[in-house]
Formats: sequence, C-alpha cells, structure tokens
Amino acid sequence: MSESTTSHVPKPPWLKVRLKQGPNFRELKRLVGDNRLHTICESAQCPNIWECWEQRTATFMILGDICTRSCGFCAVKTGRPDKGLDWDEPERVAGAVEKLGLRFAVITSVNRDERADGGAPIFAETIRAIRRRCPGVGVEVLIPDFKGSEEALQTVLDARPNLLNHNLETVPDLYRIVRPQARYDQSLELLERAKARGAKTKTGIMVGLGETDEAVHALMRDVAAVRCDILTVGQYLQPTKKHLPVRKHYHPDEFARFKELGEDFGIPHVESGPLVRSSYHAADQADSVGGAAPGTESGAHPTSGSDSASDSVGSAHPTNGSGAQPGPVNDTQPATGTDRRAGNGGQHPSGDPANGNGLLSIEPLGTAPG
Repeated sequence: MSESTTSHVPKPPWLKVRLKQGPNFRELKRLVGDNRLHTICESAQCPNIWECWEQRTATFMILGDICTRSCGFCAVKTGRPDKGLDWDEPERVAGAVEKLGLRFAVITSVNRDERADGGAPIFAETIRAIRRRCPGVGVEVLIPDFKGSEEALQTVLDARPNLLNHNLETVPDLYRIVRPQARYDQSLELLERAKARGAKTKTGIMVGLGETDEAVHALMRDVAAVRCDILTVGQYLQPTKKHLPVRKHYHPDEFARFKELGEDFGIPHVESGPLVRSSYHAADQADSVGGAAPGTESGAHPTSGSDSASDSVGSAHPTNGSGAQPGPVNDTQPATGTDRRAGNGGQHPSGDPANGNGLLSIEPLGTAPG
C-alpha cells in the first residue's frame, strides 16, 4: 500500500500528465469563449484537460462560475452569484454540442443555494435544448444535492437525462472538512430517490484525503444498497495551498482493487484510476449500463413528469455561474420546453473524434457540485 503523503511531496510518476495543445484543444477553447460558457475542466483545474480537449471532449458548468458553497477540495470560486438565471445559456450549450458534433454530453454546475429551485430549471432546459438540436445525443447531468429538494430533483428527472449523476465525494467521516455544507445521508437519499423514479444513476468519490480502506468499502456497500449503476473513484489532487492537503497518493494497483471490490459488492460499473474524474469515459459508462440512447427505456424515465416541451422546470445544485456577458436575465421567464447508511467529483470524458465519438461534458466542479 502507498504511504501517506502531504501535498508538498512530489507527485508519483503515474500522476504526471504530458501537456499538449493541439488544434482540437485550441478550437475547443475558442468555441467555449465564443459561446460564453464555463468549463469545469478549467475552473476545477482538471488534470485531463489537455487529453480530453484534444479529443474534443470537455466538461461544462452551467449556472455561472461562482459557487455558494466552500468545499475543502474545490477550486471553483465561492461567493454570491448574480441574481436570476440566464435563460439563453441552455441554447448556447446546445449550440456548442451541435457544432462539435458530439454523441454524448455531460452537464454540471455550481451550487445555487440562494435559490429555492437550486437552478434546476436551467438543467432541465439545457437537456431539452440539446435534444431539440441534436436528437441523437445522450445527456448526463451531474447535479448538486438541491438541499434535499424533491421538487428540484423531479424537475431535472422530468427532462429525462440518460444518466443522473450526483457525487458523494468522500466518506461520511470527512464531510465536516470536505463538504461542510452537505450531508452524506442526504446525497445518498438523492441517489435512491432518482433510482426509484426510473433513472440510471451514477456517483463518484475522491480518495487521498485521509479516508481508511474500510470507510471506502462501507461507502461502496451504501452505493450498492441504493442500486446505483455507476461509481467513479479517482485520486484527490490539491488545487492550491489553501485547499485540503493530499494525505496519500494511491497506487494504480489499489485503484484496480477498488474496482474489483465495488463490482463484487454489486455495483454494475466501477471506473477507478488515479486520474479518473466524474465524466471520465462517460459515454462508455452510459453504454455499459444501457443509459446512452436518448428517448428509450434505457434513459432516465421518471415515474412522474413528461418530456413535453411545455413542462415546467425545477432546480439544481451545481457550481454556480453563467457565461461572461450573459444574455438578458429574466428570472420570471419559464423555460420553454422545458438516516441511513454510512458512507458526493468531476471526471474526464473521452471519445474518438475520428470515429464521430466526441464527448462534451457539462458538469459540476472538481468532482461534482458540493
């Protein structure tokens, strides 16, 4: 087993990423800027940004770039977001998906705790906007906990994402320092509710913050108990000296063991590796659990709500922010179309543009909304 370390210790060789800026990287960066979008890849300093962007994959944040929470692991800015919602944002995101020719999109956000709906209506309308422009594109959403709001969760489910992702991030004992404004049992309950309403579900954690193997195993049992379809496990990397230090660098063999154990506990798909983030290989993960075909039974199909363009939209709890120079904000405008167990991270999506297998992710920070 790897020895415990702190963040000032040099990273082991398996965590060193070769930086490269090819033509696809530069084109995607231009597209993100032109469409006034925020990427979690940049805001959360994802180590996979060079690889993913060169493969025409990216993880975007909706609802702005200012989060109302102060998680100990996350590099996204904390503060008070602008009032209201940017109703032009869903079409900008959908336009980017269309221009990139993607087959699968991941959407995340900042936390918007100042809103009763958590920003869920923008999540829902973004899903619908992508479906209108690109009917064959699968959509995963990485959502916040909405402070436990069932209405906000249902708003997102009514738009029928192919995968509903909410990250547990860490083991229960570390929530006080890692996710001080969140509750483990509430996040676990969100996953259970979504599953009960017909969704394909996914969650992720970071390791290296001081958790024990036993605590990780208990968390995996909890994830299996709520019948979650996908679990991602990745190495925590300290964004700045102001964030929580790395207590341990796990060896790739240890990540392989996490995968083996998680699947033995009954989780259908476990993606585990040092550089794994929440949207890493997202399209392949969706395929593995039958969640990648939009508008079919394999996609999330909640027991209540419809896919009609006239549906109302609810709220979400991702990192908060809207694009720079946002379009008109009209918070009254409806979106068109639109105690229990023990035991909530952003990932790097992957695809092969040469095979038309691009992946665009729009997800919450670091590993996920806190």
